[in-house]
Amino acid sequence: MGEIYYEADADLAALDGAEVAVVGYGNQGRSWALNLRDSGVGVRVCVRADDSREQARQDGFDAFEIGAASQADVVCVLVPDDVIPQLGLERPAHGLTLVASGYTLAFERFAPPGDLAMVAPRMLGPEVRRCYQEGAGFITAVGVQRDATGRALPRTLAIAKAIGGLREGGIALTPHQEAVLDLGVEQVLSPALTHVNTAFVTAMLEQGIPLEAILVELFLSGEVERTYGLLRKEGFAAQLEYHSPASQYGQLARRGSYDSLDFLPRMRELVEQIRSGAFADEWDAEANNGYPRLAELKQQHAGEGIRAMEKDLRRRLGPGARG
Repeated sequence: MGEIYYEADADLAALDGAEVAVVGYGNQGRSWALNLRDSGVGVRVCVRADDSREQARQDGFDAFEIGAASQADVVCVLVPDDVIPQLGLERPAHGLTLVASGYTLAFERFAPPGDLAMVAPRMLGPEVRRCYQEGAGFITAVGVQRDATGRALPRTLAIAKAIGGLREGGIALTPHQEAVLDLGVEQVLSPALTHVNTAFVTAMLEQGIPLEAILVELFLSGEVERTYGLLRKEGFAAQLEYHSPASQYGQLARRGSYDSLDFLPRMRELVEQIRSGAFADEWDAEANNGYPRLAELKQQHAGEGIRAMEKDLRRRLGPGARG
């Protein structure tokens, strides 16, 4: 079992006298800055001159150029992973540099001097703020990449506590572990689930069931997300009792139906591409070339035809239905 940190393991005093800067004021940056301030931590927001700077000022922060973060004692770098290496931050040997994703540290895209660590909320950016305000908090992945000062972990945990990231527990992961897990869900699990869903849709269409009804069953009704909510809050065994006996029997009796299908070898290949840094190299090449493959893939799998179909479906069924 991995190590888990809680609020009792962190002390905001580790930040006493420290200048804390937040770089970026988007989904994560805004939530972090507001949460840190509400926890009593003095924050300097450093952001490029665009709408996000104006938003920071409207929220009551003095906004500075990104370069003004370089000499801060603690810097939380909260911009997209592929942008981080381009910022040109110069960090002092006594400083702590934090990222919200292990990617750049894991694959050596970003390695300034001083302490290097990760506080990665398992929550979308705006929800980081909403959960803090509700007093609920959220689970966080916490890891130290380099401890140059002997104070990396206490300061990292203090930041995690101040944003609300230890209220539900912070699990200790190295940045490499976090990156492999995060990318693994996106590149290994998600394509497999998509393949399974496509096969299921085909099997149901062959039975003459309308596509709209199948999509309602899969996601549009909201039943699946609410069931997953029960999984989170109560666990599998407890939520099973909310299903009918026939449903319970069907789910459990057919558990071994796909045991002959071995996904593991292919999944291991995909994980190895992530672990080795091969995907990071591939993504760098794609970015340097202007994202042509990404544009092609989005057009293929999420183009205008699909968008129009989904918009029409939501107009006729679900919260947006007009009756």
